[in-house]
Amino acid sequence: MNDVTVFLYLVFFVGVLGATFAFTFTMMRETMKEFNKPRRNIHPEMEDVKSGEQLLVFNRKKDDDDDEDDVIIVRN
Repeated sequence: MNDVTVFLYLVFFVGVLGATFAFTFTMMRETMKEFNKPRRNIHPEMEDVKSGEQLLVFNRKKDDDDDEDDVIIVRN
């Protein structure tokens, strides 16, 4: 290998190394932005349900007793 080939190899190697660092830095910055955003952990089908509202729940059990408690949604 002559000096020109070695020089081109080093130029491209440094370019790939710089692009890798830039990509990693950008992705970590975007990931940290996502972690800092407030999140709502409400299921889309539960958005219309108000806090304290009773829901109908079906539990499949072998014994049939009517003394089941109602489920009440409480959001803080």
